Amino acid sequence: MWILEIVDVATPLNLDQFGIRPLDTAFLIGILISPVLHLGFDHLISNTMALVVLGPLVALTTKRFWLVTAVVVLLGGIGVWLTGGPGTIHIGASGIVYGYAAFLVTHGFASRHPGRAVVGIIVALVYGGMVWGVLPIHAGVSWQAHLWGAVAGVAIAIYLGRRERRRSAPPPPRLRP
Repeated sequence: MWILEIVDVATPLNLDQFGIRPLDTAFLIGILISPVLHLGFDHLISNTMALVVLGPLVALTTKRFWLVTAVVVLLGGIGVWLTGGPGTIHIGASGIVYGYAAFLVTHGFASRHPGRAVVGIIVALVYGGMVWGVLPIHAGVSWQAHLWGAVAGVAIAIYLGRRERRRSAPPPPRLRP
């Protein structure tokens, strides 16, 4: 992310043009690369700080860190591509930030793991103000990326939580004839 932002600022390449362009099939690649493109260093620093905190927490609470990341990027990006405003370009890692936060808040309860639930409660308390980011109240902010990142985070948390509960559940008793 940092190298791309330096290149974007230092050259006339205008890498930000490769973000998500809603409903434009010529720019579907934006779904994959938009999280590493940012609108300046303030935007990049903000997302980096959140990722440095939330990323390791996701990695500590699940063995499926890369699956969580892939689902958040893909499902979140597809959501933005389908619902973003016409003529807009969506860039930044905030969809991943929202996806990670939503994953952490949901996963502990979905897996019924007390330690993970405590992590989720702490994340909810510290990052609770993020809830307002999923509403269209700030011009120039991709609330769609925030919303769909969070939806993707909740979806993968529920999926993995249920799967982990099934794996850790004791086997059903065997009945004798």
